[in-house]
This record gives sequence, structure tokens and C-alpha cells, in this order.
Amino acid sequence: MKSDKPREGKTIPPSQAMGLAALLDYQEGAVVSRTLLQKETGTVTLFAFDAGQGLSEHTTPFDALVFLLDGEADITISGKEHRVRAGEMILMPAQEPHALYAVQPFKMVLIMLRS
Repeated sequence: MKSDKPREGKTIPPSQAMGLAALLDYQEGAVVSRTLLQKETGTVTLFAFDAGQGLSEHTTPFDALVFLLDGEADITISGKEHRVRAGEMILMPAQEPHALYAVQPFKMVLIMLRS
């Protein structure tokens, strides 16, 4: 019997150490992403933003934790801009408008919690 539920699972091999930043390359003039883990309760996604790229203001129904691996970004949450650098993280609360802009190329891990 086929299920209509979204496919859950791992998109990276289990029980294997690996460098996050090396899993995704920058692409000129683009934002690229790779889902690392997808479950009903949330997702872990790796993003690479080229300089000058971003995501326009939007909201999500869930909390999202952003951890920068590389580079520098301006992350605006409810109208307040935050400069976030490699090694730092910021929580984007559910239902609050937020936007991201690459001050320089940056890579981030986005952890979206649905429960």
C-alpha cells in the first residue's frame, strides 16, 4: 500500500563523520540548498548563498535556528537587522517576518522544528 505522506529519511549517510561546508558548493549569482535530514518533526538543510543573494521577507509557522558555517549575512527579524558571522547562530521565531542577505558568500545550516 502506497503512502501519500512526504518521504521521511536521511539524505546523508548515517554513522559517518563529514565536513558540513564541503557538502555544498557556492554557485555564482545563486542560492543553493541540500536537505541533510527530513522528518515529520523537522528538517535540517544546508544552504550556500553567493554574495548579494538572499531570501526576501517571509514568515514560517515554525521556529528556525540558523547556524553560519562560513561568511557573513544580514538577517532581519521583525524589522531588526542582525549581522551574523561564521560560527554564530540566531533563532528566527515562528510567525515573525524574517529575511536573509549575503553580505559576502555564506553557508548556513537551517534547523526547522515543527513540534
